[in-house]
Amino acid sequence: MTISNFLALSLLAGGSAFVQGAVGIGFALIMAPIFGFFDASYLPVTLLILMLPLNFLVAWRERASIDLRGAGWITFGRFFGTFLGMAVLIALSVRQLEIAVGLLTILAAGVALLSPPFAPRPTASLGVGLFTGVTETATGIGGPPLALLYQHAPGPVLRSTVATCFLVGELISLAVLIVAGKVGQTQLMAALSLMPAVLIGSLLSRHTHSRINGPALRMAVLIFSIVSGAALILKG
Repeated sequence: MTISNFLALSLLAGGSAFVQGAVGIGFALIMAPIFGFFDASYLPVTLLILMLPLNFLVAWRERASIDLRGAGWITFGRFFGTFLGMAVLIALSVRQLEIAVGLLTILAAGVALLSPPFAPRPTASLGVGLFTGVTETATGIGGPPLALLYQHAPGPVLRSTVATCFLVGELISLAVLIVAGKVGQTQLMAALSLMPAVLIGSLLSRHTHSRINGPALRMAVLIFSIVSGAALILKG
C-alpha cells in the first residue's frame, strides 16, 4: 500500500466509521466498493476485521437497547449463511468479485430505499441472517438487510442490534475464512494500518450521533453506494 493510498483509505475509513456510528449502517456500503477500486484482494477479510471494533463500540454504547430475541434469530441464520458465502468467495475470481461487490452494493442500497416496512418477526430475522451470512462472508456487505429489518425501530435499537449481529457474525465469518486459508498477511496489515482511523471515526460519532439528521445522512450513504457500485461494475 503506497502512502497516498494509505492516506486516502484512512480518511475514507474514518468517515465511514463515523457514518456507521451515527446511523447504524454505512461502513461496508462505502468501503467495500472503495476497497474494490484500490485492491479487491482486501475483500472481504480487511473489511471484516475493521468492522470488529467499530461494531463493538456501537453495541456497547447502546447495549441497553439491544433486541436480544431478534439478534438471536439473526445470528442463527447467519451461521448457516456463512458457509454458503464461503463457497461463493472460493468460486469468484478477483474481477468477478469486483462485479459481485458492485452488484450487491446497488441491490442492497436499492432494497433499503424502496422496500415497504415490515416487522422484525422470527421468520424475517432468520431469513435476513441467512442472507447476511452469505453476502458478508463473500463480499463484506451485510448492513442494509439488517437496517431494513429495524428501519422503523428507535435509533438506539437499530444501531445496537445491528452492531451486535454484525459483531457476532463477523467473528463467525473470520473463523471460517481462517480455516479455509483465506486470511493472509496483506489483509491483516491493511486492517491494522487503517484501524486507528476507524476508531477515531467511531469515537467522534459517539458525541454527535444524537444531533445528526439520521434520515438525510442515511439517504446520502445509499445514493453514494449506488453510484460507487455502478462504477465498480464498469471497472470489473
